[in-house]
Amino acid sequence: NNMNEENRPKVGIGVMIIKNGKVLLGKRKGSHGNGEYAWPGGHLEYMESISSCAKRETKEETGIEIDNVRFLRLYNLKEYAPKHYIDIGMIADWKYGDPKVMEPGKCESWDWYDIDNLPSPLFSTIPTYVEAYKTGKNYYDKE
Repeated sequence: NNMNEENRPKVGIGVMIIKNGKVLLGKRKGSHGNGEYAWPGGHLEYMESISSCAKRETKEETGIEIDNVRFLRLYNLKEYAPKHYIDIGMIADWKYGDPKVMEPGKCESWDWYDIDNLPSPLFSTIPTYVEAYKTGKNYYDKE
């Protein structure tokens, strides 16, 4: 077993933001999932709280403020190997602001979409957020 710090799983936070029954998705670029649609999110930083991370990443990526950040689901993300993430899915309410592309190197656009009519292709974690939201299932893992 050649485990080292480099290939340990990282912790990713994604935030499904609800505004008037719609959800916010951005078209990714540059990183894994290039061209796929995903929520705002990013890496949990050392000693940071999960809800602070959700608020910080949302602000950094979209410029908007969110409220009422709560847990949605946990996902063991291995589809973008060799990257391996524990994806902590959060859900939040839009508070104020219009989403803008704050990090053009990482994202092309932000838009609000009807939860039953999402664009494609979706980043691989996104369908489990929607399923979790609709069914209450909160844990996704694969051998």
